Amino acid sequence: MRELVSSSTSSPTAALVAAGHAALRGWWEEVNESPAWQDGAFFSLTAAYALVSAVALIQLVRIQRRVPEFGWTTQKVFHLMNFVVNGVRAVVFGFHAYVFLLQTKVYKLVLLDLPGLLFFSAYTLLVLFWAEIYHQARSLPTDKLRIIYLAVNSIVYAIQICIWVYLGINDNALVELVSKIFIVSVSAVALLGFAVYGGRLFVLLRRFPIESKGRKKKLYEVGTVTTICCTCFLIRCIVGGRICI
Repeated sequence: MRELVSSSTSSPTAALVAAGHAALRGWWEEVNESPAWQDGAFFSLTAAYALVSAVALIQLVRIQRRVPEFGWTTQKVFHLMNFVVNGVRAVVFGFHAYVFLLQTKVYKLVLLDLPGLLFFSAYTLLVLFWAEIYHQARSLPTDKLRIIYLAVNSIVYAIQICIWVYLGINDNALVELVSKIFIVSVSAVALLGFAVYGGRLFVLLRRFPIESKGRKKKLYEVGTVTTICCTCFLIRCIVGGRICI
């Protein structure tokens, strides 16, 4: 009797879940195949990236006007790279129709993957900035940190350029898969950098006296940026991994 009641109650629930899943799948297919929805999504992303790019440029100009005597500091270079990264993203999404119509696949891959590499360079620069602060606070040497940053970025760009050149000569599905896996690996490296040095700097700031000037604000900034960046790179890893599969 209990089995009969259980089956009779679970059957409508299962039917409702199945109906909801089918409706959601139908809606997603409709959106995915609709040019209007696609254009709306891409142009929304264009506006968002253009806004972030404009904010980065304004920040760069403000810092340059306030302290022009310090030259190109890490903070200024970070804002400049943010401006470039988000500007390129805005242009690519704004002209997405022309990008997808490119006959040569490697050109399309360059336009879609290059902003991701620039994003990696910009935010590993932030990791470098935090690493320098942490090492200085712990009286550790900082002279090799910039060399490591330049070496890692040089290796990443060199490998990716070799992949693009090979794909331009020989359109190979396996090499294209390797390129996608490589992008996922690059995001994983950035995720590790933020987790290590963002976490270390956060713990270091927590140990400062409570009455220290600006401690609470910096603690909030480091914690928030670390969480957001780790989440972004983790999502890039997951999405890229699903695409590879």
